[in-house]
Amino acid sequence: MDFAHSAAAADHLERIRAFIHDEVAPVEPDCLRALAADPWTVPPVIEELKRRARERGLWNLFLPAESGLGTLEYAPLAEEMGRSVLAPEVFNCNAPDTGNMELLHLYGSPEQRDRWLRPLLAGEVRSAFCMTEPDVASSDATTMAATAVVDGDEVVLDGTKWLATGTGHANCAFVVFMGLSRPAADRRAQHSMVLVPMDTPGVRVERLLPVFGRYDPPYGHGEITFTDVRLPLDAVIGGVGRGFEIAQGRLGPGRVHHCMRLIGLAELALELACRRATRRTAFGRPLVDLGGNRERIADARIAIDQARLLVLNAAWKLDAHGVEGARSAVSQIKVAVPSMALGVIDMAIQLHGGAGMTDDFPLAAAYASARALRLADGPDEVHRAVVARAELAKYR
Repeated sequence: MDFAHSAAAADHLERIRAFIHDEVAPVEPDCLRALAADPWTVPPVIEELKRRARERGLWNLFLPAESGLGTLEYAPLAEEMGRSVLAPEVFNCNAPDTGNMELLHLYGSPEQRDRWLRPLLAGEVRSAFCMTEPDVASSDATTMAATAVVDGDEVVLDGTKWLATGTGHANCAFVVFMGLSRPAADRRAQHSMVLVPMDTPGVRVERLLPVFGRYDPPYGHGEITFTDVRLPLDAVIGGVGRGFEIAQGRLGPGRVHHCMRLIGLAELALELACRRATRRTAFGRPLVDLGGNRERIADARIAIDQARLLVLNAAWKLDAHGVEGARSAVSQIKVAVPSMALGVIDMAIQLHGGAGMTDDFPLAAAYASARALRLADGPDEVHRAVVARAELAKYR
């Protein structure tokens, strides 16, 4: 395997880096202040940045059918985007929309692609993914209580979902709902995924949930009730009972994207830590020369580079062997990378003292984001079980 950047990846990386430096970074502080003042209104400059990025061909880079880039080629681009709060949406590479676009590309009908995928690819709308529920252990999909029951030529949805990222966005046009359709079937054939317009009768956003005290505007994490929500049967994606299969296909590449963005975030934290440690003094000496800080910085560099190689290996396996062939590798990075990022960000916070816990620096928000990703797309315990199962199978 060769992890050197391809010519296409290197070209895109150089142009993304320049675009973020020249166009995104100068307006990011003002955008964040605007969102703090009015959290659920998207600052107009974001739409302008999206237009410029699309004109320059820096658009939908995560989707091979659109960009021509494989997962391994996209990985360094996702890392670069991870250093910026705004960049993923500016390049139309923002979760959960990326996962929903992949889902519709792989499993959607021509009509579903025309109605929902086309505007997502154009960046005209946003979306959300509704799987997690408040009253069951959502790490085990077989406990899902929400239902998607076929009734003649309709599918009827009932239940409550929460932590649905994106439902606070002003442009969120639809959600992908996963519900129990066939309880007597094999456990991998019980669930269905349904496309639900946000203005459908019976759909109600009850509240937006803070994560570590942060509402993550303009996206938000919604608790949504579905009460006798009736949709045509053609709103089901891929057919009744295929929800589990589709979820696995959707989440594989998305986990790599999450992890590479986290590596970018860890790189930013290390950069801030080094700047602080070399410019700030205490007890007459630079912070870098106090209390083992040089060793902490060295350990952070080692940890980031280790994690990056692990993610590149998972990306290579996804390209070469598909989701099934990369299952253990993807689960390994979902355990390793968020924990690595948390350690690096925590070290950076410590070097910043009290300032590291405020919004004067991006570290507190970075810590909250990294901690949440130990649960998003499956908790550590589930991924460790996947890795252990694959390892033990070699000896049976």
